Amino acid sequence: MTATALPRPSVIEWGWAGRALEDPSGDAHAVVERSDGALVALLDGLGHGFEAAVAVREAVAVIEEQASASVVDLVRQCHDALHKTRGAVMSVAWFDADDASMTWTGVGNVDSVLIRASASTQTRNEAIATPGGVVGYRLPTLRATRYAVSPGDVLVMATDGIRSTFSSGIVTQFSAQEIAESILVRYAKGTDDAHVLVARFVGARP
Repeated sequence: MTATALPRPSVIEWGWAGRALEDPSGDAHAVVERSDGALVALLDGLGHGFEAAVAVREAVAVIEEQASASVVDLVRQCHDALHKTRGAVMSVAWFDADDASMTWTGVGNVDSVLIRASASTQTRNEAIATPGGVVGYRLPTLRATRYAVSPGDVLVMATDGIRSTFSSGIVTQFSAQEIAESILVRYAKGTDDAHVLVARFVGARP
């Protein structure tokens, strides 16, 4: 009798929270969990309302269909798909199950911060900066940054409908969903679509 390998559990625990200034929201997230890792992305269509929502829906479809591509190639493919839309800004991160790493890239004003479970001189919190640009209109030179991650490290992504001071109020002992909801309640501006995506690295799997 041949043994059947059990599927790997996800390497992340994740949650999100969002609020639309008007329906439909021009902000969206994508999460693709695979046996070799997990891909997370947060997108903000320019402006708000229907046209912004069209742009992010196009990008989410690309991300979900092409999740095996590198994060840089994913952004480039989204750029090609969004030429006829209003465009969007976005951040994308890949959590690798095999080598306990996170590879990240982004374009425009989606704020991202990687909060370490235990701070040290080797592993410190990272505020991840993005180059200016618009996916679908003007794409800057893209670079992917790789970080070693440990179990309990938390990635938080937030669109510009969230005040940039949100990182000061994160309680990492909460679940990913609780962190996202708390940020939305405490830091949403109320003048734009707001969206938060939180992913906690659980650990690389054998």
